[in-house]
Amino acid sequence: MNIWLAEIWQAWRASLRRPGFLILALCVLGLGTGASAAVFTLVDNVVLRPLPFVQPDRLAVIGMQMPGFAPIASTRQYQHLRKLDGVVSEGYIDVSSTPENISIHGVPQRASVLHADHNLLPTLGVRPAIGRNFTAREDMPHGVPVAMLGHGFWERAWGGDPHVIGKQVRVKGVAYTIVGVLPASFDAFCARMLGGSDIVLPAAISAEGSDATIGGLIVARLAPGIATDAVKAQVPARLHRLYAGTGDAYMLKQPFVVSGLAKALHAQSESTLVLFAASALCVLLIALVNLANLMALRTLARRHDGVIRAALGASSARRYLPAFAESLLVGVLGGLLGVGLATLGLGVLRHFVPVAWLGDGGLDVGVATWWFALLAAVVCALLATSLGVWRGHRIVLGDELHEGGRSGTNRQVGRLSRVLVVVQLALATVLLVGAGLFLHALMAASEVPLGFNPHGVLTAQLVPLRTRYADANAVLTLGKQLQRRLAAQPGVVHADVSNALPSGGNLFVMSLHVGDGPRFGANYAGVDARYFATFGIPVLKGRVFTRMDQRGGEPVAVVNEAFARAHFGGHALGKTIRLAQPEPVSMRIVGVVGNTRMEGPLQPVSPILYVPWQQMPAAYLEGGKLSLAVRVRGNPDAYRKTIRSVLADVAPMQPVARMDTSTSRAAVALAHVRLILLLVGLFAALALLLAMAGIYAVMAVVVAAREHEFGVRLALGASPQLLMRLVLRGALIQIGIGLVLGIGVAVLLSHALSSLLAQIHRSAADPWAIAGVCVLLAVVGVLACLLPALRAGRVAPMHALRGE
Repeated sequence: MNIWLAEIWQAWRASLRRPGFLILALCVLGLGTGASAAVFTLVDNVVLRPLPFVQPDRLAVIGMQMPGFAPIASTRQYQHLRKLDGVVSEGYIDVSSTPENISIHGVPQRASVLHADHNLLPTLGVRPAIGRNFTAREDMPHGVPVAMLGHGFWERAWGGDPHVIGKQVRVKGVAYTIVGVLPASFDAFCARMLGGSDIVLPAAISAEGSDATIGGLIVARLAPGIATDAVKAQVPARLHRLYAGTGDAYMLKQPFVVSGLAKALHAQSESTLVLFAASALCVLLIALVNLANLMALRTLARRHDGVIRAALGASSARRYLPAFAESLLVGVLGGLLGVGLATLGLGVLRHFVPVAWLGDGGLDVGVATWWFALLAAVVCALLATSLGVWRGHRIVLGDELHEGGRSGTNRQVGRLSRVLVVVQLALATVLLVGAGLFLHALMAASEVPLGFNPHGVLTAQLVPLRTRYADANAVLTLGKQLQRRLAAQPGVVHADVSNALPSGGNLFVMSLHVGDGPRFGANYAGVDARYFATFGIPVLKGRVFTRMDQRGGEPVAVVNEAFARAHFGGHALGKTIRLAQPEPVSMRIVGVVGNTRMEGPLQPVSPILYVPWQQMPAAYLEGGKLSLAVRVRGNPDAYRKTIRSVLADVAPMQPVARMDTSTSRAAVALAHVRLILLLVGLFAALALLLAMAGIYAVMAVVVAAREHEFGVRLALGASPQLLMRLVLRGALIQIGIGLVLGIGVAVLLSHALSSLLAQIHRSAADPWAIAGVCVLLAVVGVLACLLPALRAGRVAPMHALRGE
């Protein structure tokens, strides 16, 4: 045993005494392992981390299928899906938290508020950290106003006071008695699934519920041994009976699903994480191929020592032990280096990852990542060495001893090394094509017209305090006062008050009818007369709103071009459309305006119905958002103090929910694609670097192995330029084969990219991106071969022929 340890230690000492190869191998393996470890950490934090609930595998979500999102449902559907066979309990919670005006000890502030019924916590298996859950009596319409606090909000606002139970918090002017504080695990769940929550109020669902808002989660706990498919079969039958009697064709067509809660939790991130994992695996494979080349060359460089060992009677294990000992050292150190690089990369990446992916969990390198990185690095190093050992095992002992270690290096490494270079280039091509597609798509998306002019506009949102603005008339008066004061400020060109902005996707979705036709949903925005001028939205037909379109006057509407084409064949002017909820009302269309991309350039144009803000139903004015938009001369950020000053004068103690420029709101829609571009681009750069290093290493060894041949050629009259062309031609052939194979694989994988590229309207077979990758790889390949080619032309014939 001591002899084996001595052999291992001697191999390590030899590597450390001449660390050139060790450093090169560590760099190659560290880059590949680091990229994989970073993505593994992301996947571990987003997907693999178990939900903080009791038996989370038995939790499911029931609702309407929403591609890329968790299934959602209405309170009416929740009431009619109770007591399903195989379901132990069910609970309901809003899909998204809403910032609301609250008051603590008389100090107004903003907080995220969710509504959940009293069955939710028992279904999740969650108990309040202190206090209790809602009771059934409290969770009824017009029940006793009680509230539970989120754990983080409790610590921030009350300093973690354990005696907070029984105290009051005012939400929208109503005093709620605090009955419980939720655990930190519930905060993490809300941050990932629902956008966060500071305060949870009773849902107070009526006996029949309502379809007015389809925006909640039905969370179900399945009985032991019951699969989601068994529950799914019951849902359509129940809802068909519910809507068949009302003749609601829209609801009868909707697909309803039952999905595991964990799967629904990361529905938005699943396809992107698969892309990241595939990219990281591609980089790791390139690193493995590169390392295999290096290890093969290293093993063959030691072949004379191994042959002497074999001739003296050493076993195969003793013969190749130094190579495997060195590979173990490379694997362990490469894994540690990979973890370090992953940690540095994640420090930057955490600023780009959507909060909904991680919640409050952060992006930390855990023990699982350490084990993954070390295992991946050691396995890659051992596989690479095994390939070199297998190739070296074919050496003929007699020939090697006769030549004294000078025999046939080119014959033994040439073909294998060239194959490995082709594989590297093919993998790098796949990654670079993907990165090129996303880069080209993002550039194209940035040039897509939004339909409005976001430059020079500062926006702000607030929710009027119910204690001061209790009804629709008070809210209208507040809006008019703010509009007049803002419009009178120096430097202000237009000032607008509405319930929506043309970016950010914050519109209502309303039920509408055209004549006696079926009900359909459409985006609904309440705006005032200056809205279209403020945002530069062109008027195509008819007119926009005027001061005469007031509350109590003729109900009128303006539609965008997409709405006119979808429901009136492009001829909407003068037609009548009927709003079904919350109050039936018929409106005459007086104008058609240009399309706007409300959710940014990545999303298709949606039909929009604009109504005068003053004519909106009272239910949407009372307690709803108030959006301010101010077009100014110069930098919009310079007018932040102006807006706050006007608000302080007109509406004292009124908190501002959000204030930013219209351009920054529009840029949020590109955040997801920027994350994809950042990671895929980084992986592509690593792949390019590794491929370049692989080409250089192989060509350098090939030139060294053919030094005798080049010396003979020069002695017979060949020019140095001819030898350089000979080396470059061989390299270009390998590059060409690698490009052809890589592009072929990228095209075959185009269907996988199509779902991610569909939102940016870019084909996965973009010829410009493919052409750019071909040029880039060709240039990089030539540069990598240039130095070995120059060495080939500078071979001294006498030095090369000295051994003859």
